[in-house]
Amino acid sequence: MTKSQTRWICQQCDWSFARQMGKCPNCGAWGSLVETLVEAETGGGTRQRVAGRQRPQRLSQVDVSSIERIPLAMGEFSRVLGGGVVPGSIVLIGGEPGIGKSTLLLQVSALLGKEEHPVLYVSGEESPRQIKMRAQRLGIAGDPLYLLSETEVGAVLAQAETIEPAIGALVVDSIQTMHTEDLSSAAGNVSQVRECASRYQRWAKASGVPVLLVGHVTKAGSIAGPKVLEHIVDTVLYLEGDPFHTYRLLRSVKNRFGATSEVGVFEMQQQGLVEVTNPSEAFLAERMVNVPGSTIAVTMEGTRPLLVEIQALASYTSFGNPRRTVNGLDFNRLLLTVAVLTRRVGLRLGDQDIFANVVGGLQIQEPAVDLAVAVALVSSIHDQAIPADLALVGEVGLSGEVRSVGQLEARVSEAARLGFRKVIIPRQMRRQTLRAPEGVQVIQVRSVGDAIEAALGARKRTG
Repeated sequence: MTKSQTRWICQQCDWSFARQMGKCPNCGAWGSLVETLVEAETGGGTRQRVAGRQRPQRLSQVDVSSIERIPLAMGEFSRVLGGGVVPGSIVLIGGEPGIGKSTLLLQVSALLGKEEHPVLYVSGEESPRQIKMRAQRLGIAGDPLYLLSETEVGAVLAQAETIEPAIGALVVDSIQTMHTEDLSSAAGNVSQVRECASRYQRWAKASGVPVLLVGHVTKAGSIAGPKVLEHIVDTVLYLEGDPFHTYRLLRSVKNRFGATSEVGVFEMQQQGLVEVTNPSEAFLAERMVNVPGSTIAVTMEGTRPLLVEIQALASYTSFGNPRRTVNGLDFNRLLLTVAVLTRRVGLRLGDQDIFANVVGGLQIQEPAVDLAVAVALVSSIHDQAIPADLALVGEVGLSGEVRSVGQLEARVSEAARLGFRKVIIPRQMRRQTLRAPEGVQVIQVRSVGDAIEAALGARKRTG
C-alpha cells in the first residue's frame, strides 16, 4: 500500500529532503527546493506493479467521431483556439492586471452556458455579488451560469460533480488563488500552482469537460508558476494590449489542437470586449495621408495578415549621444536599420534623435516591417511623404539587401482588399510566380536603396 506525503525536491539536481532549506546541500543551488507530493510505501512490503486502467490502442482504432469542438458566437476567440473549445481540454489565459481577463472569461462563460450544459464560474478573488455586478455592467444574464467563491481545489471539483444537469465547462479565476490541503505551502506557491493545475487537468481528461484557467503574470511578463504551468495545460493564450489604447490582442503561444501564434483582436468598450472583425481597417482608421515619416507595413499575426501604420521621426540634436526611442517594435532591429541606412545608403544619422512607433498599441517582433521602418525614416529626414496607396513588406539585411518573408501572396491580397494599389516586396530570386490581385502593382526590389527610390521617386543620399 502507498500513501501521499510531501517532500522538498530540488529542481536542479532532483534530490529530495524532508524539510525546507534555503540552499540545496547536494548541488548548492539557492531557492530551488519545491514542496511536492510523493507516493511513499507503507507496510514494509515491496511495491507491486498495478495493471493500468486503460489498455494500449492502435492509432487506427481510436474513435474521435463523437468529439466535436464546442462552437462560440465570439468568432475571434474561436479563431485563436482553432475553431472552438475542445471537450476535455484545459486552457490557460494570462495577461497583465486589469487587461480584461476576467471580463473576457465571464463573456465566454455566458456564451458557453446552456440549459442542458451550464457553466460553473469559480472565483477565488471575488464574491458572487461582485461577479453579478460585473455581469450586469456587461449585460449578461441567465440561469445557465453558476457562480462559486472557493479556493480549495477538492471542494471545487466536488461541487462541479453535484451540479445537475452536468456542467459543460469549468472556469477558474484564478489558478494562483487555488490551493490543496495536501500541501502546507501557501496558495500561489509553485508547488500549489502545479498540483492544483494537475488535478484540474486530470479531472478535465476524465470527465470530458473543458477547463478555462486565469493565470497571473510576473513582473517579467511570464505566467506565474513558472513555466511548469504552461507545460501542464493544452492551450496558452495571452491577452495583450496597451492600457492607454482600447484594442486588446488575444495571442495563442501554445495550442495542441490548432495553430500557434494566432491572434484575435478585441476592443474594450463599456459592454466589455467586443471583437474586431476587420483589424487592419480599424488600425488605419485614424491615419493621416501624405504625411512625411508614415508608412504602411503588412505583418502576419499567425495566419492573419494585418496592415499597420509605422511612424518614424528624425530630429536634429546638439547632444553627443542621440536618442533612439521605439514603441511597439524590436529596439535592436531599429538599431540595425539605422546602421544599414548610415553605412549602405549614406544617410548621416549620428546627430539625429530617432523615434519609431507602431500606431494602435501593437507589439510587432516580425522582421518583415524592417523595410517600412527604413523608408519611414528616410521620408522623415527629407520631409517627403510617400504615396498614400503604397504598402511595404521586407526584411533588411546587414548588406542593405531586402530579404524575402513568408506568405507574400496573402500579404499582397490583404493590402489590395483595403485599397492599396502599390506594394513593394523583396525580389523573388527563386522561380516563383506571385499571383497579384487585379489592379495592384507589385514592385520587386533587391536593396534598401531600390525601395527608397521606388517609394520616394528618386534615391535619397546625403554625403
